[in-house]
Amino acid sequence: MGSLLEQLPSGARVVIIRLRSLGDCVLTTPAISLLKTYRPDFQISVIVEDRFAEVFGGNLDIREISTRDSMGAARALRPDLVLNFHGGSRSMQMTLASGAKFRAGFGHHRYSFVYSHKIPRAQEIFGIERPMHTAEHLASAMFWLGVPQTEIPRAKLTAVKTASRAPYAVIHPFASAPGKTWPAERFLAIAQHLKRSHGLEPAFVAGPSDDVAPFAPFRVLRAAPLSDVKNLMAGASLFIGNDSGPAHIAAAFGVPVVVLFGSSDPVTWAPWRTESQVLTSPAGIAAIATEEAVSAIESLKVRA
Repeated sequence: MGSLLEQLPSGARVVIIRLRSLGDCVLTTPAISLLKTYRPDFQISVIVEDRFAEVFGGNLDIREISTRDSMGAARALRPDLVLNFHGGSRSMQMTLASGAKFRAGFGHHRYSFVYSHKIPRAQEIFGIERPMHTAEHLASAMFWLGVPQTEIPRAKLTAVKTASRAPYAVIHPFASAPGKTWPAERFLAIAQHLKRSHGLEPAFVAGPSDDVAPFAPFRVLRAAPLSDVKNLMAGASLFIGNDSGPAHIAAAFGVPVVVLFGSSDPVTWAPWRTESQVLTSPAGIAAIATEEAVSAIESLKVRA
Protein backbone atom coordinates (compact mmCIF):
# COMPACT_ATOMS: atom_id res chain seq x y z
CA MET A 1 0.00 0.00 0.00
CA GLY A 2 1.29 3.47 -0.87
CA SER A 3 1.52 6.55 1.32
CA LEU A 4 -1.52 8.04 2.97
CA LEU A 5 -1.66 10.85 0.40
CA GLU A 6 -1.68 8.31 -2.41
CA GLN A 7 -4.76 6.71 -0.88
CA LEU A 8 -6.76 9.93 -1.10
CA PRO A 9 -8.92 10.42 -4.20
CA SER A 10 -8.62 13.25 -6.68
CA GLY A 11 -10.10 16.42 -5.22
CA ALA A 12 -9.90 15.12 -1.66
CA ARG A 13 -10.78 17.55 1.11
CA VAL A 14 -7.95 18.11 3.58
CA VAL A 15 -8.50 20.08 6.78
CA ILE A 16 -5.54 21.43 8.75
CA ILE A 17 -6.18 22.48 12.34
CA ARG A 18 -3.83 25.27 13.40
CA LEU A 19 -4.85 26.93 16.67
CA ARG A 20 -2.83 29.45 18.68
CA SER A 21 0.29 31.51 17.98
CA LEU A 22 0.92 33.97 15.16
CA GLY A 23 4.38 32.53 14.50
CA ASP A 24 3.08 28.96 14.35
CA CYS A 25 0.46 30.00 11.81
CA VAL A 26 3.05 31.72 9.61
CA LEU A 27 5.37 28.71 9.78
CA THR A 28 2.55 26.35 8.82
CA THR A 29 2.37 27.87 5.33
CA PRO A 30 5.55 26.18 4.00
CA ALA A 31 4.08 22.78 4.87
CA ILE A 32 0.82 23.69 3.15
CA SER A 33 2.75 24.83 0.09
CA LEU A 34 4.56 21.49 -0.08
CA LEU A 35 1.27 19.61 0.12
CA LYS A 36 -0.46 21.71 -2.54
CA THR A 37 2.51 21.49 -4.90
CA TYR A 38 2.50 17.70 -4.64
CA ARG A 39 -1.28 17.34 -4.89
CA PRO A 40 -2.70 20.46 -6.58
CA ASP A 41 -6.06 18.70 -6.79
CA PHE A 42 -6.52 18.75 -3.02
CA GLN A 43 -9.08 21.13 -1.53
CA ILE A 44 -7.23 22.41 1.53
CA SER A 45 -9.03 24.17 4.37
CA VAL A 46 -7.56 25.62 7.56
CA ILE A 47 -9.26 25.92 10.93
CA VAL A 48 -7.68 28.84 12.75
CA GLU A 49 -8.56 31.29 15.50
CA ASP A 50 -10.17 34.44 14.15
CA ARG A 51 -7.33 36.72 15.31
CA PHE A 52 -4.82 34.83 13.16
CA ALA A 53 -7.01 34.03 10.16
CA GLU A 54 -5.51 36.78 8.02
CA VAL A 55 -2.17 34.94 8.06
CA PHE A 56 -3.76 32.64 5.50
CA GLY A 57 -5.76 35.36 3.71
CA GLY A 58 -5.11 35.49 -0.03
CA ASN A 59 -3.09 32.26 0.01
CA LEU A 60 -4.08 30.43 -3.17
CA ASP A 61 -3.03 27.09 -1.68
CA ILE A 62 -6.03 27.32 0.66
CA ARG A 63 -9.61 26.90 -0.49
CA GLU A 64 -11.36 27.86 2.75
CA ILE A 65 -10.48 29.45 6.09
CA SER A 66 -12.72 28.50 8.99
CA THR A 67 -12.78 30.34 12.31
CA ARG A 68 -15.66 28.34 13.77
CA ASP A 69 -14.97 27.69 17.44
CA SER A 70 -16.92 24.48 17.88
CA MET A 71 -16.45 20.76 17.98
CA GLY A 72 -18.25 20.51 14.65
CA ALA A 73 -15.88 22.91 12.86
CA ALA A 74 -13.95 20.18 11.08
CA ARG A 75 -17.01 18.01 10.38
CA ALA A 76 -18.68 20.95 8.61
CA LEU A 77 -15.87 20.89 6.05
CA ARG A 78 -16.53 17.19 5.29
CA PRO A 79 -12.86 16.20 5.28
CA ASP A 80 -11.27 13.09 3.88
CA LEU A 81 -8.18 13.85 5.96
CA VAL A 82 -7.77 15.95 9.09
CA LEU A 83 -4.23 16.99 9.97
CA ASN A 84 -3.91 18.35 13.50
CA PHE A 85 -0.94 20.69 13.81
CA HIS A 86 -1.93 21.93 17.25
CA GLY A 87 -2.32 18.95 19.53
CA GLY A 88 -4.17 20.65 22.39
CA SER A 89 -7.28 19.14 23.94
CA ARG A 90 -9.68 21.29 21.88
CA SER A 91 -8.03 20.46 18.59
CA MET A 92 -8.02 16.77 19.53
CA GLN A 93 -11.77 16.94 20.13
CA MET A 94 -12.22 18.64 16.75
CA THR A 95 -10.16 15.93 15.10
CA LEU A 96 -12.16 13.14 16.70
CA ALA A 97 -15.48 14.79 15.85
CA SER A 98 -14.49 15.43 12.23
CA GLY A 99 -15.85 12.17 10.88
CA ALA A 100 -12.79 11.90 8.64
CA LYS A 101 -11.62 8.45 7.67
CA PHE A 102 -8.02 9.58 8.03
CA ARG A 103 -6.89 11.60 11.05
CA ALA A 104 -3.20 12.45 11.39
CA GLY A 105 -1.05 14.27 13.91
CA PHE A 106 2.23 13.96 15.72
CA GLY A 107 2.59 10.86 17.84
CA HIS A 108 3.83 12.84 20.84
CA HIS A 109 0.52 14.69 21.11
CA ARG A 110 -1.43 13.86 24.22
CA TYR A 111 -4.49 11.75 23.33
CA SER A 112 -2.86 10.79 20.03
CA PHE A 113 -4.92 7.59 20.14
CA VAL A 114 -7.57 9.55 18.17
CA TYR A 115 -5.27 9.55 15.14
CA SER A 116 -5.45 6.89 12.48
CA HIS A 117 -1.88 7.87 11.52
CA LYS A 118 0.67 8.96 14.12
CA ILE A 119 3.49 11.07 12.68
CA PRO A 120 6.92 10.38 14.22
CA ARG A 121 9.49 12.95 15.30
CA ALA A 122 10.97 15.14 12.59
CA GLN A 123 14.42 13.77 13.43
CA GLU A 124 13.25 10.27 12.57
CA ILE A 125 11.66 11.42 9.32
CA PHE A 126 14.78 13.29 8.20
CA GLY A 127 17.11 10.62 9.54
CA ILE A 128 19.26 13.08 11.44
CA GLU A 129 19.43 13.78 15.17
CA ARG A 130 19.65 17.53 15.64
CA PRO A 131 17.40 20.34 16.85
CA MET A 132 14.75 21.19 14.26
CA HIS A 133 13.29 24.51 13.22
CA THR A 134 9.51 24.77 13.56
CA ALA A 135 9.19 25.01 9.76
CA GLU A 136 11.13 21.75 9.45
CA HIS A 137 9.04 20.09 12.13
CA LEU A 138 5.77 20.95 10.36
CA ALA A 139 7.08 20.15 6.87
CA SER A 140 8.31 16.77 8.08
CA ALA A 141 4.68 15.76 8.56
CA MET A 142 4.02 16.29 4.86
CA PHE A 143 7.08 14.23 3.94
CA TRP A 144 5.96 11.39 6.17
CA LEU A 145 2.44 11.51 4.70
CA GLY A 146 3.85 11.09 1.19
CA VAL A 147 5.20 14.36 -0.20
CA PRO A 148 8.68 13.65 -1.68
CA GLN A 149 11.38 15.26 0.43
CA THR A 150 12.57 18.51 -1.07
CA GLU A 151 13.71 21.94 0.05
CA ILE A 152 11.27 23.54 2.45
CA PRO A 153 10.13 26.89 1.03
CA ARG A 154 9.82 30.27 2.67
CA ALA A 155 6.56 31.01 4.46
CA LYS A 156 3.88 32.21 2.08
CA LEU A 157 1.96 35.37 2.96
CA THR A 158 0.23 37.88 0.72
CA ALA A 159 0.25 41.65 0.88
CA VAL A 160 -1.19 44.57 -1.04
CA LYS A 161 1.29 46.96 -2.59
CA THR A 162 0.87 50.43 -1.17
CA ALA A 163 1.84 53.78 -2.61
CA SER A 164 5.57 54.39 -2.48
CA ARG A 165 6.83 56.13 0.64
CA ALA A 166 10.20 56.96 2.17
CA PRO A 167 12.26 53.86 3.00
CA TYR A 168 11.46 52.58 6.48
CA ALA A 169 12.31 49.95 9.06
CA VAL A 170 9.73 48.12 11.15
CA ILE A 171 10.43 47.75 14.86
CA HIS A 172 8.50 45.46 17.20
CA PRO A 173 9.63 46.16 20.78
CA PHE A 174 7.04 43.99 22.55
CA ALA A 175 6.73 40.33 23.54
CA SER A 176 4.55 37.99 25.54
CA ALA A 177 6.73 38.03 28.67
CA PRO A 178 9.27 40.35 30.35
CA GLY A 179 12.01 37.76 29.85
CA LYS A 180 11.51 38.02 26.09
CA THR A 181 11.46 41.83 25.94
CA TRP A 182 14.49 44.01 25.22
CA PRO A 183 14.43 47.37 27.08
CA ALA A 184 12.40 50.08 25.37
CA GLU A 185 15.17 52.68 25.61
CA ARG A 186 17.45 50.46 23.52
CA PHE A 187 14.84 50.15 20.80
CA LEU A 188 14.60 53.94 20.83
CA ALA A 189 18.36 54.17 20.40
CA ILE A 190 18.14 51.78 17.46
CA ALA A 191 15.33 53.83 15.90
CA GLN A 192 17.44 56.96 16.14
CA HIS A 193 20.44 55.15 14.66
CA LEU A 194 18.40 53.85 11.71
CA LYS A 195 17.09 57.32 10.94
CA ARG A 196 20.41 59.10 11.39
CA SER A 197 22.82 56.60 9.83
CA HIS A 198 20.67 54.75 7.29
CA GLY A 199 17.97 57.20 6.28
CA LEU A 200 15.27 54.77 7.38
CA GLU A 201 12.10 56.04 9.02
CA PRO A 202 11.25 53.87 12.06
CA ALA A 203 7.74 52.40 12.14
CA PHE A 204 6.72 50.65 15.37
CA VAL A 205 4.06 47.93 15.51
CA ALA A 206 2.15 47.20 18.70
CA GLY A 207 -0.79 45.24 20.03
CA PRO A 208 -3.85 46.74 21.74
CA SER A 209 -2.46 46.29 25.27
CA ASP A 210 1.11 47.38 24.56
CA ASP A 211 2.43 50.60 26.09
CA VAL A 212 3.47 52.73 23.13
CA ALA A 213 4.15 55.93 25.08
CA PRO A 214 7.96 55.59 24.87
CA PHE A 215 7.75 55.46 21.07
CA ALA A 216 5.48 58.48 20.58
CA PRO A 217 8.11 60.46 18.61
CA PHE A 218 7.83 57.92 15.80
CA ARG A 219 5.15 56.39 13.63
CA VAL A 220 3.26 53.70 15.58
CA LEU A 221 0.86 51.16 14.12
CA ARG A 222 -1.14 50.01 17.15
CA ALA A 223 -3.82 47.30 17.21
CA ALA A 224 -3.92 47.37 13.41
CA PRO A 225 -5.59 44.60 11.41
CA LEU A 226 -3.19 41.82 10.55
CA SER A 227 -3.63 42.65 6.87
CA ASP A 228 -2.23 46.14 7.53
CA VAL A 229 0.73 44.66 9.41
CA LYS A 230 1.47 42.37 6.46
CA ASN A 231 1.31 45.27 4.03
CA LEU A 232 3.68 47.29 6.21
CA MET A 233 6.15 44.41 6.57
CA ALA A 234 6.19 43.65 2.86
CA GLY A 235 7.60 47.07 2.00
CA ALA A 236 10.14 47.38 4.81
CA SER A 237 13.90 47.63 4.32
CA LEU A 238 14.58 46.02 7.72
CA PHE A 239 12.83 44.45 10.68
CA ILE A 240 14.20 44.45 14.21
CA GLY A 241 12.36 43.17 17.25
CA ASN A 242 11.95 40.63 19.99
CA ASP A 243 11.31 36.98 19.21
CA SER A 244 7.63 37.06 18.31
CA GLY A 245 5.14 36.58 15.48
CA PRO A 246 5.91 39.82 13.58
CA ALA A 247 9.49 38.64 13.03
CA HIS A 248 8.14 35.62 11.14
CA ILE A 249 5.87 37.86 9.05
CA ALA A 250 8.88 39.95 8.05
CA ALA A 251 10.88 36.84 7.18
CA ALA A 252 8.02 35.58 5.00
CA PHE A 253 8.48 38.65 2.78
CA GLY A 254 12.25 38.22 2.60
CA VAL A 255 12.92 41.31 4.70
CA PRO A 256 16.33 41.37 6.45
CA VAL A 257 15.65 40.59 10.11
CA VAL A 258 17.39 41.19 13.44
CA VAL A 259 15.78 39.26 16.29
CA LEU A 260 16.62 39.43 19.98
CA PHE A 261 15.97 36.22 21.88
CA GLY A 262 15.26 35.73 25.55
CA SER A 263 13.94 32.43 26.85
CA SER A 264 12.94 30.90 23.50
CA ASP A 265 15.18 28.54 21.54
CA PRO A 266 16.66 30.41 18.54
CA VAL A 267 17.28 27.14 16.70
CA THR A 268 13.55 26.42 16.77
CA TRP A 269 12.28 29.94 16.18
CA ALA A 270 14.91 31.78 14.14
CA PRO A 271 13.76 33.74 11.05
CA TRP A 272 13.11 31.25 8.25
CA ARG A 273 14.61 31.64 4.78
CA THR A 274 15.65 35.27 4.97
CA GLU A 275 18.87 37.16 5.65
CA SER A 276 19.00 37.56 9.40
CA GLN A 277 20.97 38.07 12.58
CA VAL A 278 19.93 36.40 15.85
CA LEU A 279 21.10 37.95 19.12
CA THR A 280 21.18 36.03 22.41
CA SER A 281 22.94 36.17 25.77
CA PRO A 282 23.37 33.50 28.47
CA ALA A 283 22.48 36.22 30.97
CA GLY A 284 19.12 36.95 29.31
CA ILE A 285 17.81 39.38 26.75
CA ALA A 286 18.51 42.45 28.88
CA ALA A 287 22.23 41.63 28.70
CA ILE A 288 22.30 42.20 24.93
CA ALA A 289 23.95 45.57 24.40
CA THR A 290 22.67 48.22 22.02
CA GLU A 291 26.03 48.07 20.23
CA GLU A 292 25.43 44.39 19.43
CA ALA A 293 22.17 45.25 17.71
CA VAL A 294 23.85 48.06 15.78
CA SER A 295 26.59 45.66 14.65
CA ALA A 296 23.95 43.15 13.54
CA ILE A 297 22.21 45.81 11.46
CA GLU A 298 25.51 46.84 9.88
CA SER A 299 26.33 43.22 9.01
CA LEU A 300 23.11 43.00 7.00
CA LYS A 301 24.27 45.97 4.92
CA VAL A 302 20.86 47.60 5.11
CA ARG A 303 20.44 50.65 2.93
CA ALA A 304 17.58 53.05 2.35
